[in-house]
Amino acid sequence: MSLHLPQGFLYEDVSLQIKAGEKIGLVGKNGAGKSTFLKLISGGAKPTSGKIHLGKDQHLGFLSQDIEVYSEKSVFDFIKDSNEQLNKLFSRIEEINEELEIREDYESDSYSNIIAELSECHEKLNHLGVETWEKDIEQTLFGLGFKREDFQKKTNELSGGWKMRAELARILINQPDILLLDEPTNHLDIVTIQWLETYLKTYKGILILISHDRLFLDNVTTRTIEIINAKVKDYPFPYSKYKVIREEELQNLTSQKKNQEKEIKHTEELINKFRAKKNKAAFAQSLIKKLEKTERIEVESDHVRQASIKFPISRESGKKVLEVDVQSKEYGDKKILDQLEFILTKGQKIALLGANGTGKSTLIKCIMGETSYNGNIELGHNVEIGYFAQDSSKHLSPSDSVFEVIDHVAVGEKRKEIRSLLGAFLFSGEDIDKKVSVLSGGEKTRLGLCKLLFSDSNFLILDEPTNHLDIQSKNVLKNALQNYAGTFIIVSHDREFLEGLFDEIWEIQDGRLKVHYSGIKEFLATKSSEIEQQSSNPVKKEVQKQEVSSFQQAKDQKKIKNKIRNLEQSIEKLESEIEETRSALYLEENVSNVSKLSELDEKINSLEKELESKMAEWEEQSSLLD
Repeated sequence: MSLHLPQGFLYEDVSLQIKAGEKIGLVGKNGAGKSTFLKLISGGAKPTSGKIHLGKDQHLGFLSQDIEVYSEKSVFDFIKDSNEQLNKLFSRIEEINEELEIREDYESDSYSNIIAELSECHEKLNHLGVETWEKDIEQTLFGLGFKREDFQKKTNELSGGWKMRAELARILINQPDILLLDEPTNHLDIVTIQWLETYLKTYKGILILISHDRLFLDNVTTRTIEIINAKVKDYPFPYSKYKVIREEELQNLTSQKKNQEKEIKHTEELINKFRAKKNKAAFAQSLIKKLEKTERIEVESDHVRQASIKFPISRESGKKVLEVDVQSKEYGDKKILDQLEFILTKGQKIALLGANGTGKSTLIKCIMGETSYNGNIELGHNVEIGYFAQDSSKHLSPSDSVFEVIDHVAVGEKRKEIRSLLGAFLFSGEDIDKKVSVLSGGEKTRLGLCKLLFSDSNFLILDEPTNHLDIQSKNVLKNALQNYAGTFIIVSHDREFLEGLFDEIWEIQDGRLKVHYSGIKEFLATKSSEIEQQSSNPVKKEVQKQEVSSFQQAKDQKKIKNKIRNLEQSIEKLESEIEETRSALYLEENVSNVSKLSELDEKINSLEKELESKMAEWEEQSSLLD
């Protein structure tokens, strides 16, 4: 398979085979074509040459970064109505039930056939797990961070991040044979990422995953495919092991390239030495041909040079950096923060965590004076804040070049460092002349962080700084923060990035602050245990047992109605048959045929017993219907 673009081949003569159940991490530099690769597999794009073959009747689910959800349905109905197989079966069952209500040809073959089809439809529903369908939807929505009160919200009124979660839930609940996920952890909080990771570990189909979360890749995938130089390299290892093997390959390749360059240089010297001599001209020509046929070794590494960056300290702050007393913060009728109080002291390194919507960004906006609240927030002596917001990239002027963005904020001696620091953030050569408008999300994030280096600060507040950053850039940022001499509060959902970076975890829960002194692994283990205890609560379990889905109720009601109707028809038939037999008995009594009388009497007794049984069953079904 090949894909040719105006600027050249994105992929050339790529050949891959993926077996059932394989979990693959798709990696490569920004612009290598990872997202396009998934689009080709999904059928959203076509290769220039070659074909992509999917297995017969393979159902595919694709979560792209640019999803668009416009459904007017509630979140729950958006997912519930997404299974075409179930919808077709529901519709057909409805049609059959409507037809049965008006038909009276109970003894006909066509009536028997339609009853058989109804039974078959119900069997198919059971095979598709319809009895737990709505409960599975609930569990998936809860796992992805939705609360029960969110279920009835209109899907198209959700924010972009929550729309992505709803779309992910829709894909997962339908259990596709092939699952394509492009940066699924974007917009997910740290607990939800762990839930998704656990889900994907047990997923039975083919998974192809693009992610900048190394721990997520390591825990979920077992095979890594790298796109590089329009080709693919295939490694039967998860990401971290692939990186080790890849580094060894690059070292060997670099060594081979050096040897080749020496040989080429020596050959060129011989050519120059002998090409002017008549008796050596033929030898020189043979060397030239040999040189022309030599396939030059190219080394392209995704390895980022170990850039050393430091967040500068403008001046020393006082011992107390920040005092917060937020009595309340509401959005409409919803209270986000409630009696939240704390003091932050000089040198503290804090990871601010909590599920999405609990108030992390709201607290930061209160500190920065970007939103109103009831209470008081005070900065300590000589405190100067360096702030990176989630939407920092939106505040970059699209018409400015990369260099101009930094040039506008750099003053004094710092101006001499612009090019070197831009290089440390992977902007070098012609990159510094690029306009902001053409930068990718990751490039804008890197530029925003670089801009932060030129601000005078001793207290950093970083709200999701790792969003859109590739793995190498995150390592550069983490190293800088580990060596930072000031104070910081950081919000991040990247577990590996946070590991070893902070002193304390501050969790916002029910509007208040809860302090954890453990590491990130212990914190997540505690959260998982809390969720498990909640799900095993006997009161909750009893409530869950008593909850019957609306579909199941409707299904049971229809079954009972059909049974009652069939019983009534049987009762009517038995009563008619008993009446006819009694008439026949009366006639036989007049002719005194003792043998026939005994036979008819036994038949009446048998019919009356059957009638009594049918009547009892009818009463039982009627009580269930009531």
